[in-house]
Amino acid sequence: MEIDFQDLDPRLRYKILTSTVIPRPIALVTTRSADGVDNAAPFSFFNVFGENPPIIILGLQAREPGLPKDTTRNIRETSEFVVHLVDRALAEAMNDCAVNFPENISEFDSTKISRAKCQRVKVSRIAEAPIAFECRRTLILQLNETRDLAIGEILYMHAREGIIDPESMNLNLSKYNIVGRLFDDLYAPVLETFAHTRLDHSGWLEKFRS
Repeated sequence: MEIDFQDLDPRLRYKILTSTVIPRPIALVTTRSADGVDNAAPFSFFNVFGENPPIIILGLQAREPGLPKDTTRNIRETSEFVVHLVDRALAEAMNDCAVNFPENISEFDSTKISRAKCQRVKVSRIAEAPIAFECRRTLILQLNETRDLAIGEILYMHAREGIIDPESMNLNLSKYNIVGRLFDDLYAPVLETFAHTRLDHSGWLEKFRS
């Protein structure tokens, strides 16, 4: 099967991309409006894109042309946001945060998430999240009337006790219980893993000589 994306309706592009590029990490993003209302919303067009500087990119979508969602508006106005990773225990609340609440209603007050204080930004973070990254906007790229890319620098990180070893900085995957987005209403936990040792060229040659 061959698919020419140039001839494809954007809704079908979305369907194909979100059902083939899986699993995708989920960013549960909190922001604060200029009026002081805390917002939380999930995004699965998201990842980290470097460590020096430590960069996060979010794919943001408008409700309709010219009408940005609360997260986009708040990042534009305040430059601050917090990205939380979602584990199994937080998944239901994450899904509830996707509800189209009125902009004067905070998801913190309507769902099973609670506020915790940040160190570098004024935005509230989600106390129940296993990982939270405090971020400051670097820039926003407006690709068209309905799609923006928000690029932010990670300033500070919060990790639930036991997930990261303080000496080695190694992750304890069994205590993380992270989930990823598949497509439609489907999500997936990390149940099994496998490893491949990365070889240098001499090691790769030795592998095939033996």
